[in-house]
Amino acid sequence: MNYYGAKEIADSFRTVRKNTLVIAEEIPEAQYGFRASPETRSVAETLVHIAAAPSMSERIHGEKLTTLVGFDFPTMIGKFIAMEKEPRSKAQVIDLLRSEGDRFASFLDGLDDDFLGQRVTFPPGMTPDSKTRFEMILGAKEHEMHHRAQLMVIERMLGIVPHLTRDMQARFAAMTQAKATA
Repeated sequence: MNYYGAKEIADSFRTVRKNTLVIAEEIPEAQYGFRASPETRSVAETLVHIAAAPSMSERIHGEKLTTLVGFDFPTMIGKFIAMEKEPRSKAQVIDLLRSEGDRFASFLDGLDDDFLGQRVTFPPGMTPDSKTRFEMILGAKEHEMHHRAQLMVIERMLGIVPHLTRDMQARFAAMTQAKATA
């Protein structure tokens, strides 16, 4: 019996994307060009990267590829980089995050356990040499969380307390207050 399937992956991805959208909304548009260091992506580029990245997973699994031998990663990554460099307003970036997130979550909703259990082989020399579709799709969510963590550090650099921190602080304060009045 599988306790975590397509519905749970889709729901979990929606939660991750919802939190990314909060960060995108909280960072002022004037700071969308901010870079933590010269060689890193700007805030806007990072958010566009987050929006676009699940399309690679969707392509691999939507085309039902069983091997990545011969998959043209350089061309796809080149398209992502070009997309990241396109000038966009904050509203356009947020719309892209929202629409791409909704599209990917809907794609995930349509998968089934047998499909998620299938293995996809990797090119020679990669370790491991294969993963299940389930593992690979979770990797798309983990990738977003990785970059969202970078954005949370950038929020701190910009003087913004991340919403997840504020929420935790409010819960802790409420618990402390409840204990004091008990």
